[in-house]
Amino acid sequence: MKRFLVPTDFSDTSKNAAAYAVKMLSGQPAAEVILYYVFDKPAGDDGSLLTEDEIDRQTVLGNALGNMKDELSPLGDVKISCAAEHGSSLIDNIERYVVRHNIDLVIMGITGATKVEQIFMGSNTLKLVKDGICPVMIIPPDATFSPVREVALTSDFKDVNATIPYEPIKALLDLFKPTLYIINVDSEHYVEISEEYKIERAKLERQFADYNPQFAFIRMFDFLDAINNFTRDKDIDFIITVPRKHSFLSGLFKTSHTKKLAYHSTVPIVAVNEIG
Repeated sequence: MKRFLVPTDFSDTSKNAAAYAVKMLSGQPAAEVILYYVFDKPAGDDGSLLTEDEIDRQTVLGNALGNMKDELSPLGDVKISCAAEHGSSLIDNIERYVVRHNIDLVIMGITGATKVEQIFMGSNTLKLVKDGICPVMIIPPDATFSPVREVALTSDFKDVNATIPYEPIKALLDLFKPTLYIINVDSEHYVEISEEYKIERAKLERQFADYNPQFAFIRMFDFLDAINNFTRDKDIDFIITVPRKHSFLSGLFKTSHTKKLAYHSTVPIVAVNEIG
């Protein structure tokens, strides 16, 4: 069983992410989508009696998750279940749930067009990516699903065998059997790529041989523009990126490539943390 956790707060963004997940996984017989909600700890958990208001609140929550499941079920042929837990930290709860229940992928929405919105509204999704407990698929708020046929993997082509987590990436590719593009953006690219890049490309070719990868070396200064142009030109359905632990979210207003993609991509981003 492949298990996909979809945290929700019943916002439009989280509902869109859940709908995307159901459509994407439709027809996968071994897949399960788990709608997940974290609520504040009720008084009854410390031994005191639940009040009528708290009982009503839990009933409303259960009904809301059930209604969301009913709304999603017609969108795809996939098992959908619901889970709700109390806790004070969404990220801590998600990470414990991921470990206990062997979750393969967390699928979350992200919002925030301005700096302030990015800090407060996107922080949960980015914190989960940073912690790297398991791969995270980030669904842009306006993303609409289309069948997965073309997938791009971004790489800096530096010591790829020691840093790229091949197995979780291959597990994701095996679900869809897409065309795989491996992209590198570097302002120093000229007519010929360097010998160092050729060596790293050969390693990637061997590791991803089952997917017949195609390579693109793009000479541009702006990483985001390069990736967005490539995504548009090749009709890419989602982008896989491997965040560098030493640089990801290193400062409040400093942006890594993964963070830029998360906020500005028009297609989903899958962040799979590097080895080590």
